[in-house]
Amino acid sequence: MDAAPRGPVPVFPLPGVVLFPHAELGLHVFELRYRTLVRDALSGERLIAIATLEPGWDRDYHGSPAFHALGCVARFEEVVWLPNDRYDLRVRGAARVRFGRPLREFPYRACPVELEPEAPYTESDPLAEVARRGLLEERARLAPLGTEVWLAPPALAGSEPLATVTAVLATTLRIPAEAKLSLLAEDHVPERARLLRERMRRLGPVGPPGPPTVSPN
Repeated sequence: MDAAPRGPVPVFPLPGVVLFPHAELGLHVFELRYRTLVRDALSGERLIAIATLEPGWDRDYHGSPAFHALGCVARFEEVVWLPNDRYDLRVRGAARVRFGRPLREFPYRACPVELEPEAPYTESDPLAEVARRGLLEERARLAPLGTEVWLAPPALAGSEPLATVTAVLATTLRIPAEAKLSLLAEDHVPERARLLRERMRRLGPVGPPGPPTVSPN
């Protein structure tokens, strides 16, 4: 996303969900306030912001539970209107943002956002290529574990750039939301990839044990 949204962005806060730029997210929208949000967004800039609800959200879910200040603006990729007046959506992360104070509270919140730029890097950088290859190796190792480690199957062809590989794996990996927000806060994509790989290496089965240590005594 080259330019900030022109106005306040409708916020869709979700428990435990963190979206990264370049990754996609499927949503089933059934609450009246968020069906209204979708209709308004479709008639405007076709943007929504995915925010992560803070702990304790369930005590005020039908009110205005607090959400984290860092989130992701997303564009609609696919919108399916269902006969029961619900929506199935597929959105793609466009940019990391920080939320300002809501300028609208009812029926949903809308906030001004400030883009969080990412540090420049090049795909030809050896560090970027090493990071990308390492993530794909971890993805192959963890792929057979299914829902034990994935919220959804990570859809990757293997030819995507580092930013996309990192985003798809970070969005779909089954790790705590706080850990994902920490990754999202990292400005440098190769470093974000390195941190993500460290997380992935702690999941699933480890390699076979090495040969027994022989005492010299």
